[in-house]
Amino acid sequence: MGERADSAFNTTGSKWLLPVSGYLGFPLDQVNFLACQLFALAAAFWFRLYLSPSHANPLVRHAVATLLGVAFLIFCFGWYAAHILTVVVASYLIVVQADINNVHRYSMVMAMGYLTVCQVSRVFIFNYGILSTDFSGPLMIVTQKITTLAFQLHDGMCKKAEQLTPEQKLLAVNVRPSFIEYMSYNLNFLSVLVGPCSNYKDYIDFIEGRHIGKRLRQHSGTCNGQNGYDKTPEPSPLHAVCRKLLVCCGCMFFFLTVTRSLPITYNVNPHFISNAPFLTRLTYAFFSIQAARPKFYFAWTLADAVNNAAGYGFLGMDENGKPSWDLICNLNILGIETATSFKTFIDNWNIRTGIWLKTVCYDRAPKHRLALTFILSALWHGVYPGYYFTFITAIPITMAARAIRKSVRHYFLGYRGLKLGYDILTWAATQLAICYTVMPFLLLDVESTLVYYWSMYFHVHIISILAAIALHQKHKPREPSTATKSFSSAQCQPVHSNNNDKVD
Repeated sequence: MGERADSAFNTTGSKWLLPVSGYLGFPLDQVNFLACQLFALAAAFWFRLYLSPSHANPLVRHAVATLLGVAFLIFCFGWYAAHILTVVVASYLIVVQADINNVHRYSMVMAMGYLTVCQVSRVFIFNYGILSTDFSGPLMIVTQKITTLAFQLHDGMCKKAEQLTPEQKLLAVNVRPSFIEYMSYNLNFLSVLVGPCSNYKDYIDFIEGRHIGKRLRQHSGTCNGQNGYDKTPEPSPLHAVCRKLLVCCGCMFFFLTVTRSLPITYNVNPHFISNAPFLTRLTYAFFSIQAARPKFYFAWTLADAVNNAAGYGFLGMDENGKPSWDLICNLNILGIETATSFKTFIDNWNIRTGIWLKTVCYDRAPKHRLALTFILSALWHGVYPGYYFTFITAIPITMAARAIRKSVRHYFLGYRGLKLGYDILTWAATQLAICYTVMPFLLLDVESTLVYYWSMYFHVHIISILAAIALHQKHKPREPSTATKSFSSAQCQPVHSNNNDKVD
């Protein structure tokens, strides 16, 4: 135990902040990550104000963004950053040398293959970790970017316009990127550590100074050109950044005061399981899962704020005529915490990954699209056994939730009081089902997962399977719609909702 505790203050990256790590009691890799993200926030403001397209040409902006990103990787992961650099350089060689008709296939196999090898070595060779450092996170983000660009390049250079959906037409890339453009897109300091993945054309528009103006003109076009956006100054992201930083502060406060007092591993503590009644264990599981979310909220919201501070992530003007900076947002906290269905929860969680799965898999698979998307998602997340327990458990729960909603929801829509009661009941059921489903995702290993599910008597598995079977004959599952909304008018959450009509 002592050796494992000491490893938390060790890392393959920089040890400059080791005294800070010891003083705060946080693992050194987490301190390094936070230091890089805070530095990235300051650098992003500088990048927007002093290295804007009007002050620097695109080559300088690409070079600075790339060099800072590589510096962050080396600071956090040391020589393990070579894995990320290797896969990016190898992918670029595929882009420029491979037959354009197969570039998307080669890129997918290479990026996912390299990621899987690293994941397998980390779990089975290095016993669930390499020191306390996890370089697989940036590698997962880079994998999304590599494959996204490869498919969009194939769309633009190989397919006819009538073969593409409206969204694919908008995002298709017609020219192979230069080396600096490719490196900048994959390794820029704004998203190299925690993402999110964005579209290549959006990123190039940002670097070259077209990002905000193009979206203002799109909005002007939908409003009959009466607003004169070509003459108005670009909206400032300061308000959006401050709002997101306040959310980060709240999440950090919650983590320090609540999360650390409700450890996930206590759910499988033998003394707790043998002495606490079922309802007590269920209640603790619920609150410990709720308390585990703010660390994800913090990381993703801070990453979004960093991108916005640099002037990236502008979506357009909302219905109230105010600027929206949610183009690449990765979650909707209010939507998550108030979700009244399993699907709604998924729609608002890790949004950009859901869009990536739709972009590179679901929309392109000739058949078995749902199964193939599930397999890709599982492989991308890694090879921890707990991940697969979560994915497999989600299948009957999703089927049961759809069947129950289709069978009983309409009885509660005619009366306001009944509808409120139905919403409260489905909220509680959804949150408990999510708690039950994602517990293995946090426990990671097989033994802990089985201990937890045995302590819960597999009750959600049993109830969901019985409900799905019982209601299957009454309501046959409806095929999800293949229609997609126009990308140019979509908002952050609806884009993902449309996606998860397919994926969940």
